[in-house]
Amino acid sequence: MSRPKFHVRRGDTVTVITGNHKGASGKVLEVKAEKSQVIIEGVRMIKKHQRKSTEHPNGAIIEREGPIHISNVKLLEKATTDNKADKAA
Repeated sequence: MSRPKFHVRRGDTVTVITGNHKGASGKVLEVKAEKSQVIIEGVRMIKKHQRKSTEHPNGAIIEREGPIHISNVKLLEKATTDNKADKAA
Protein backbone atom coordinates (compact mmCIF):
# COMPACT_ATOMS: atom_id res chain seq x y z
CA MET A 1 0.00 0.00 0.00
CA SER A 2 1.41 3.40 -0.95
CA ARG A 3 1.45 6.46 1.25
CA PRO A 4 -0.50 9.49 0.05
CA LYS A 5 1.59 12.51 -0.93
CA PHE A 6 0.55 15.91 0.42
CA HIS A 7 1.62 19.46 -0.37
CA VAL A 8 2.54 20.22 3.27
CA ARG A 9 4.84 18.58 5.78
CA ARG A 10 5.54 18.94 9.49
CA GLY A 11 7.37 22.20 10.15
CA ASP A 12 6.01 24.07 7.10
CA THR A 13 4.33 27.45 7.55
CA VAL A 14 0.78 27.45 6.15
CA THR A 15 -2.28 29.67 6.03
CA VAL A 16 -5.94 28.62 6.23
CA ILE A 17 -7.79 29.53 3.03
CA THR A 18 -11.39 28.48 3.86
CA GLY A 19 -13.61 27.84 6.85
CA ASN A 20 -14.07 29.49 10.22
CA HIS A 21 -10.34 30.05 10.69
CA LYS A 22 -9.75 31.65 7.27
CA GLY A 23 -6.68 33.90 7.23
CA ALA A 24 -5.00 32.30 10.24
CA SER A 25 -1.46 31.04 9.74
CA GLY A 26 1.00 28.97 11.69
CA LYS A 27 3.46 26.11 11.70
CA VAL A 28 2.30 22.54 10.96
CA LEU A 29 2.74 20.44 14.11
CA GLU A 30 1.39 17.15 12.78
CA VAL A 31 0.06 15.62 9.55
CA LYS A 32 -2.59 12.91 9.98
CA ALA A 33 -2.32 11.08 6.64
CA GLU A 34 -5.09 8.54 7.28
CA LYS A 35 -7.69 11.30 7.69
CA SER A 36 -6.03 13.93 5.43
CA GLN A 37 -5.84 16.42 8.30
CA VAL A 38 -3.20 18.74 9.71
CA ILE A 39 -2.74 20.31 13.13
CA ILE A 40 -1.51 23.90 12.98
CA GLU A 41 0.10 25.74 15.88
CA GLY A 42 -2.34 28.24 17.46
CA VAL A 43 -5.19 27.60 14.99
CA ARG A 44 -8.58 25.99 15.84
CA MET A 45 -8.06 25.88 19.59
CA ILE A 46 -10.50 23.44 21.21
CA LYS A 47 -11.24 22.78 24.86
CA LYS A 48 -10.77 19.23 26.12
CA HIS A 49 -12.17 18.18 29.47
CA GLN A 50 -9.65 16.22 31.51
CA ARG A 51 -10.62 13.62 34.10
CA LYS A 52 -9.32 13.65 37.65
CA SER A 53 -5.80 12.21 37.80
CA THR A 54 -2.61 12.55 39.77
CA GLU A 55 -1.53 15.41 37.47
CA HIS A 56 -4.92 17.18 37.75
CA PRO A 57 -6.51 16.23 41.09
CA ASN A 58 -9.65 18.31 40.43
CA GLY A 59 -9.82 17.66 36.71
CA ALA A 60 -9.11 20.38 34.17
CA ILE A 61 -10.16 21.99 30.94
CA ILE A 62 -7.20 21.96 28.57
CA GLU A 63 -6.95 24.04 25.38
CA ARG A 64 -5.20 22.43 22.43
CA GLU A 65 -5.12 22.61 18.64
CA GLY A 66 -7.74 20.76 16.62
CA PRO A 67 -7.35 19.22 13.16
CA ILE A 68 -8.12 21.01 9.88
CA HIS A 69 -8.58 19.24 6.53
CA ILE A 70 -5.45 19.44 4.41
CA SER A 71 -7.34 20.87 1.42
CA ASN A 72 -8.18 23.98 3.47
CA VAL A 73 -4.56 25.08 3.93
CA LYS A 74 -2.06 26.73 1.56
CA LEU A 75 1.70 26.47 1.83
CA LEU A 76 3.47 29.75 2.63
CA GLU A 77 7.00 28.62 3.45
CA LYS A 78 8.65 25.21 3.35
CA ALA A 79 10.52 23.92 6.39
CA THR A 80 14.27 23.98 6.08
CA THR A 81 15.90 20.59 5.80
CA ASP A 82 19.32 20.32 7.41
CA ASN A 83 21.16 17.57 5.58
CA LYS A 84 24.79 16.65 6.12
CA ALA A 85 25.52 17.59 2.49
CA ASP A 86 24.22 21.12 3.11
CA LYS A 87 26.37 21.55 6.21
CA ALA A 88 29.52 20.37 4.42
CA ALA A 89 29.10 22.78 1.50
